[in-house]
Amino acid sequence: MKLLRLGVLLSMVLLAGCTGLPDGIEPVSELDLERYKGTWYEIVRLDHSFEQGLSNVTAEYSLNPDGSIAVINRGYSSEEGAWQEADGHAVPVEDSAAGHLKVSFFGPFYASYVVFRLNEDYQTAYITGYNRDYLWLLARSPHVDDETIEDFKAVAKAKGFDLSELILVDQSRNIGKGPAAD
Repeated sequence: MKLLRLGVLLSMVLLAGCTGLPDGIEPVSELDLERYKGTWYEIVRLDHSFEQGLSNVTAEYSLNPDGSIAVINRGYSSEEGAWQEADGHAVPVEDSAAGHLKVSFFGPFYASYVVFRLNEDYQTAYITGYNRDYLWLLARSPHVDDETIEDFKAVAKAKGFDLSELILVDQSRNIGKGPAAD
């Protein structure tokens, strides 16, 4: 747990003030936070220091009374044999209806969270940060079909992301979870 929090802390310090958008990436024009809240499973990501070595990664979003979003990121470290968790919060950047949020896991330091593609039924989301070093495919279920992953890769490649470091996230500890299991 300390490793994940330290990584998030260091990343947020380095990213302080990084709430912009990558060139050529537009957030979805409308993000219904009521529909977006809940559990999302990380399916694919560009690996980075604060999630390195983690599997079974989820993000839980809930709405706070003040309009902000509570964020709980959780992943399993096989090296430590334990779950790691990081708590944060997010708020919309400028237009509250757009899919451009700023997220913080440490005090006043924020980084961009950009939803640049979201399917109509809120089952998959394509996310980036303030630059193309950050990329995630999130889904409401711990597993998606190959077609969804290939579409994600094609869209990301067309938008200029380097996919050479892309990893498929092991979700084996989350089998039987998500809407498909209901």
